[in-house]
Amino acid sequence: MKDFILLIPYFNDLEGLIASLKSISYPTGEFEILVVDDGSKTSLNADLLKTKFPSISITVLNMPANGGVAKALNAGLKSIHSRKGFKYIARLDCGDTCTKERFTEQVKFMNDHSEIGLLGTWCQFKDSASGKSYLYKTKTSHDDILKEMHFKCSFIHPTVMFKSEILETIGYYPENYAHAEDYAYFWEILKSYKGEILPEVNVCIVMNTKTISAKYFKKQILSRIEIIKNFGNITSLKLEGILLNYMRILIPIRFMQKIKLLLYK
Repeated sequence: MKDFILLIPYFNDLEGLIASLKSISYPTGEFEILVVDDGSKTSLNADLLKTKFPSISITVLNMPANGGVAKALNAGLKSIHSRKGFKYIARLDCGDTCTKERFTEQVKFMNDHSEIGLLGTWCQFKDSASGKSYLYKTKTSHDDILKEMHFKCSFIHPTVMFKSEILETIGYYPENYAHAEDYAYFWEILKSYKGEILPEVNVCIVMNTKTISAKYFKKQILSRIEIIKNFGNITSLKLEGILLNYMRILIPIRFMQKIKLLLYK
C-alpha cells in the first residue's frame, strides 16, 4: 500500500498545474497523483505530464464536460475508492505550491497519531498581481478547531491530508453546498474523527480573480452560513458565526484581500 495519493482538480490551467507538480517532493514509488480535468477547453494530455515528470506516477481523469469542482473531486474520490491502495488522500489546487517537507511531515504525523483522521497545515496566501503575501494561521488542536469551525473553515483545502478509510465511513464531498463543499465535508469528518493543524507553513496558495472563492464569493458565503446552521453545535458560537458571515457579504473580496495583505505579514 502506498502512503498517499494527491488529488488535483484541473480546469484550463496547464501553467498552474506544472508549477504545482514541480513543487512536490516525496520518495518515488510511495505516492501517486490523480489529476481530474473538469472539461477543459483543451483536454489535459496525460502523455505530456508523463514526459515532464517521468519519475512520478500521474493519472489523468478527463470529465466529459465541466461540472464544477465538487463533481470533479467526487469523480476523483470514486476512482481512488475503487483502487483501495493508499493510506491517505491529500489535496492541492493548480498554481498552489508545497514546501519540500510538506508530505513527509504530514505522513509522519498521521502515522504517529492514528486518532487523527484529518490533517491540515498553516499556509501562505500570495497575490498573483502584486506578489504580496500574508501568512494564514488557524487553531491547531481538535477542540479549538471545533470552536473555530463555527466562524470559518479551519482547514484550507489545498493543505489537507485525510485517511482513505473516510471514503468508506463518511463518503464523498456533499454537492448541495455551492462552492463550499470542503467546509461541509470537513465538518462531517470531524463528527467521527479528530482533526489537527500542523503549525507550519507548508503550502503557498495563489490569490487571483479567477479562483472559485473570488468568482463566487457571495454564493460561497451563503453556503457557509447554511453549513454553520446545519453543523454548528455550540449555540452561542453558531449565532456569532452566522452573523459574522452575513457581515462578510457586504465587503468586496478584493478589498478584503488588500486589507489582509496590509495587516498580516
